[in-house]
Amino acid sequence: MSDTKDITILAIETSCDETSAAVVRNGRQVLSNTIYTQIATHKLFGGVVPEIASRQHIMKIDGVVSHAMEEAGVGFDGIDAVAVTYGPGLVGALLVGLSHAKALAFALKKPLIPVHHIEGHIAANYIEYPDLEPPFVCMVVSGGHTHLVNIKSYKDFDILGRTRDDAAGEAYDKVARVIGLTYPGGPQIDKLSDEGDPNAVVFPRATLEEGSYDFSFSGLKSAVLNYVNKAKMKNEEIIAADIAASFQQAVIEVLTDKAIRACKEYNSPILALAGGVSANRHLRAAMQAACDKNGLRFCVPKPVLCTDNAAMIGCAGYYEFINGNTADMSLNAYPGLKLGERM
Repeated sequence: MSDTKDITILAIETSCDETSAAVVRNGRQVLSNTIYTQIATHKLFGGVVPEIASRQHIMKIDGVVSHAMEEAGVGFDGIDAVAVTYGPGLVGALLVGLSHAKALAFALKKPLIPVHHIEGHIAANYIEYPDLEPPFVCMVVSGGHTHLVNIKSYKDFDILGRTRDDAAGEAYDKVARVIGLTYPGGPQIDKLSDEGDPNAVVFPRATLEEGSYDFSFSGLKSAVLNYVNKAKMKNEEIIAADIAASFQQAVIEVLTDKAIRACKEYNSPILALAGGVSANRHLRAAMQAACDKNGLRFCVPKPVLCTDNAAMIGCAGYYEFINGNTADMSLNAYPGLKLGERM
């Protein structure tokens, strides 16, 4: 943390279908966090349409930034730097936020800070828990990513495991469509699972080779599809709530078991959860119970900080800034940027 001067950062996030701007002070104090979500628009298509997402960002970003500045009560002369997500994400969506941030940084003569989207999700925990500091183990679970990460310092990560096929959130969305739920599938399955029996259907748990921290959810997704298709062919009753609960239980068991094992192997007293799927109530409850059982501290941001938002980008941007990582106007979008990469 800064010992001499408060650092106030204007942050912008447009990696997918949320247009967000936030003003964050010293990486931990959120002065504003404005989010415009496009869920209602993309729900009509059963998923995010990249071109529509980009156009919505163009239409909304100026108003979102203005609202964030007004809510923060900070004039542009009070901003020390502009942080922006530059990857990973949808290239068109990223470019909208990146262009806006570059224009602001240029006009204000302020430093431009490039922020990795997944590092932003991890950093959301620093906002929720002002006393939290590395090292700790973090499970990052979102629509496009599933990572188990050893956070050694604010900018030094070891990726212990990652998905080899579908991300957990991607599997949620695909299974949701199979059982007739609407987009976004994750929250729908989480809600429907309350009415189902998690032990009604035994779906596979892909643990992979012994000792691996990698994940695989493609087989689980296929198992759900095969179960539903066979039931239809036999004219058997399909209880969507039971399928949702059983599928979710299979995902949660694998995520939780590997996260706890990593904490033990790497002597971490803290397990953090991050990413859009970390808003899932059943996953949060299972992780909390497992941490309580094993004497670990469990950290997870409030739901508004789990979804894509600019406050987390402002937090991550602060640690980039104090470590001297700024960019010039040639900064580009990198849709396939991997965790730990610097472009």
